Amino acid sequence: MSTSEPPQARGGVARAKLLPPSKRSEIAKQGAQARVRQLQELSSLADLPVATHGSLDRPLRIGEIEIPCYVLPDETRVLTLRGLHGALQMSHGGGQGGVRKIAALMERFAKKGIDINDLAVRANHPIRFLAPHGGLAATGYDATLLPDICSAILKASQAGALDKRLSYLAQRAEVLQHGFATVGIIALVDEATGFQEIRAKDALQAYLEKFLRHELAAWVQRFPLEFFRELYRLKRWPWSGSSRRPGVVGHYIKDLVYERLGPGVIEELEARNPSDGKGRRKARHHQWLTEDIGHPALAQHMHTLIGFMRAEDDWEAFKSRFYRAFPKRGDNLQLAW
Repeated sequence: MSTSEPPQARGGVARAKLLPPSKRSEIAKQGAQARVRQLQELSSLADLPVATHGSLDRPLRIGEIEIPCYVLPDETRVLTLRGLHGALQMSHGGGQGGVRKIAALMERFAKKGIDINDLAVRANHPIRFLAPHGGLAATGYDATLLPDICSAILKASQAGALDKRLSYLAQRAEVLQHGFATVGIIALVDEATGFQEIRAKDALQAYLEKFLRHELAAWVQRFPLEFFRELYRLKRWPWSGSSRRPGVVGHYIKDLVYERLGPGVIEELEARNPSDGKGRRKARHHQWLTEDIGHPALAQHMHTLIGFMRAEDDWEAFKSRFYRAFPKRGDNLQLAW
């Protein structure tokens, strides 16, 4: 043995000589098996797709919720398994145990009669990929899985099938679903990863074409009376039930609803339905919303907004929480439908 070897190596050889041949053979076999597993793992990693966009520094954000996300070479948008657990406030078990958490939740809903379609199967088939720029292997899901999970959670909640200890999931799912309704999960991932920068420049216009009508629809009551009751309660105004309301209510509606309904929506509404300079318009903004996209987004937004209003007894406290959860959206998002 060379005296130039470190003491640890010399000690290891010396200890090995003291072991019986059968023990040395077992240790050598275990070492060989470990090297084979390592080579197999390296070989399997070489077959994994490498994400083209995304990083831990640019997560998908919905209010205060952050979810790491990536875009794969085939343009599949993925959310990491750990991020999906965090979004739903579920503990992260890691590995196959973490995968089973989602699938088990969906299977529990199915046993209680909730229609989950193929969610359990999808949850049991995660996507393995490599993060960009020499990143580590990661486990994730097609981004469209999360909105579908949220929908199943809300169905279970409405049907009374959500265990009391899991009731927090309904509130979490509602916040997430609102974010998806106003923009769409694919667009949110594209914004977070920067992939939107290489998409068609007319994507925002295509989105607005689906969100807004070309002609005015007949007026229909779209704002629940409960919204106005909660507004009056928080502002400590006396409630009379009259349809004549202070002019500032229009400002609150613009701020709380239309400026947070979707990217570019308020700007386009102001252009199509301008004020005469005295606060009067020829129609209500919601008469420009489409039946299949615009009105469902408005209804979902109002449902969530009223929920936040109910939870507070002070106007400023309500605004602080709602603004933090649903910041105004700019017009620089480029969306696909």
